[in-house]
Amino acid sequence: DRQTLVAVLQFLRRSNLRESEEILRREARLLGDDLGGNVATVATSSPGVAAVAAVPPGKGEARGTAASVPPLGGNPGKWGPRVLLAASGLSLMLGDKGAVVVEDQPDVSAVLSAYNQQGDPTLYEEYYSSLKHFIECSLDCHRAELSQLFYPLFVHMYLELVYNQHESEAKSFFERFHGDQECYYQDDLRVLSSLTKKEHMKGNETMLDFRTSKFVLRISRDSYQLLKRHLQEKQNNQIWNIVQEHLYIDIFDGMPRSKQQIDAMVGSLAGEAKREANKAKVFFGLLKEPEFDVPLDDEDEEGENEEGKPKKKKPKKDNVGSKSKKQDPNAPPQNRIPLPELKDSDKLDKVMNMKEAARRVRLGPECLPSICFYTFLNAYQGLTAVDITDDSSMIVGGFADSTVRVWSVTPKKLRSVKTAADLSLIDKESDDVLERIMDEKTASELKILYGHSGPVYGTSFSPDRNYLLSCSEDGTVRLWSLQTFTCLVGYKGHNYPVWDTQFSPYGYYFVSGGHDRVARLWATDHYQPLRIFAGHLADVTCTRFHPNSNYIATGSADRTIRLWDVLNGNCVRIFTGHKGPIHSLAFSPNGRFLATGATDGRVLLWDIGHGLMVGELKGHTDTIYALRFSRDGEILASGSMDNTVRLWDAVKAFEDLETDDFTTATGHINLPENSQDLLLGTYMTKSTPVVHLHFTRRNLLLAAGAYSSQ
Repeated sequence: DRQTLVAVLQFLRRSNLRESEEILRREARLLGDDLGGNVATVATSSPGVAAVAAVPPGKGEARGTAASVPPLGGNPGKWGPRVLLAASGLSLMLGDKGAVVVEDQPDVSAVLSAYNQQGDPTLYEEYYSSLKHFIECSLDCHRAELSQLFYPLFVHMYLELVYNQHESEAKSFFERFHGDQECYYQDDLRVLSSLTKKEHMKGNETMLDFRTSKFVLRISRDSYQLLKRHLQEKQNNQIWNIVQEHLYIDIFDGMPRSKQQIDAMVGSLAGEAKREANKAKVFFGLLKEPEFDVPLDDEDEEGENEEGKPKKKKPKKDNVGSKSKKQDPNAPPQNRIPLPELKDSDKLDKVMNMKEAARRVRLGPECLPSICFYTFLNAYQGLTAVDITDDSSMIVGGFADSTVRVWSVTPKKLRSVKTAADLSLIDKESDDVLERIMDEKTASELKILYGHSGPVYGTSFSPDRNYLLSCSEDGTVRLWSLQTFTCLVGYKGHNYPVWDTQFSPYGYYFVSGGHDRVARLWATDHYQPLRIFAGHLADVTCTRFHPNSNYIATGSADRTIRLWDVLNGNCVRIFTGHKGPIHSLAFSPNGRFLATGATDGRVLLWDIGHGLMVGELKGHTDTIYALRFSRDGEILASGSMDNTVRLWDAVKAFEDLETDDFTTATGHINLPENSQDLLLGTYMTKSTPVVHLHFTRRNLLLAAGAYSSQ
């Protein structure tokens, strides 16, 4: 197609790719004077490609108007039957189908120029209402799917009117149709309603999100054909242009989805995830535990002597220490990412852990855990974060007055190392040197750590209990020593508030997420981040390491959860379905499942391997800030701002899941309507929102929150 060639040659010339231009021209036997001016879209009969003709320079890019829109033929399976060359910030590539548009990360003005249109502003309401009428009158099976178009079309038509300065039309369009949108878009619509002039759109983030990330709709081929036929017959080009330009329609073959199936999955800022996004292989299995010997006798005196050295060197393998010898088939290679070596003290801790595990209570519907609630009384400083050490010996609170407070919850007081002068007097050779270096005089139940200059939103103990992380509104993450109770490092990478931080289950690595919409992976001995995970369209509100430390889950205010690969920084899963910002994440102990909680009061359960939603737990009436699986994964505990802790039967929730190939391919999820059968118990506090949950090594459930007196 000669015209397409002309367009590509022009693009090459503009990009100063002279050599490629020469080669292509020789191949196509085109002369130099065939080129000139800008590029505009015109009608063509070839399916799958927009033909391109030259227009005089200075006329800007004219987008396909009513006269010049090509017929909507072509192969609908390849997304979109034609390609529009609009907006700078687009580059052209030659594919097997001719010209394909690739979008770079554009700047605002380039993004907005895509709204240069010549549609009649007074007809927008008519276009929209005729489409609405058509969808509402279509068959039930198609209606649910096509109704997904209402919201993205509404937003783009409104923005197009505003951009072209038809303010009164925009206002009346908004007034007339904003009430028809689904309730979970209310917050977005509130932001949208404040954009009433072209100037407002310039620096607006919401605006940019909407323009740069195509809104994804998953629709069956039948419904899509129906829509296309309707728009063709009606010559409704304005709407068709928006569908082409701003929406990504993920077409699947098979039965259309029901209203329930669609409602379960939609609601995020940019629609659903493309099916491709959840296809990558994820190694969700656990790493093999290192093998070492565990003394079998029940002499707890050894256990009490925490600082003692492990006595045995590694004689014949004993029983308990060597868990399963077999490598989990779904586990990542042991050396996929470098993990820190186990120190002697870590091995001792593992031995203690195994002894405790031997006495662990097996939980289930017949045997629920006891719950011990730590209430922060008179927390007028404003409690904003809590964490509890793995062995449940210490609890930390982050506060709005920018302090971090650490309590001992065992009879052992918190002791710091003596001053340098006192240390020089100690006999270094004595057996109990580790005891002698601790200063008994300053021992206390509470230590306060000063250093942040804003509310502390996240705290995390290292697995070996030597360090503590805290992140704050001041944009820093701080690493504190629990030997000296002083700040060791301030990590500066985020320029805005940091909402959450967490240590890897193996220590050394940690993750942080904040208002700048990215999560960062750090190592304690590097002051720069090792990985930056970018992709969310709004704040990253919570972060969690997978039990094998190869993956990180992030929850965001864009109402999606993403799973990132630590090795290469890729996003390997995108989960949509929550109707509000995500505030809590928990991986099941076997690494196969993820539970997420949000401001919509629902807990959603995800199968990581298949990339599917497998359950929905309804019951809470407010934001869920805490989720935790019991040590063997039989029970999921959730804690909420509605002042309750709820226990759910995780075994039942995950048994006989339908994850056949069809479901995986099309996302036809059938959520069982039995969340009440899975609810094992609800426990009210008097007036304390639950902000943290923790299962001890013996499966006692600890919960924490600050009493609020309203």
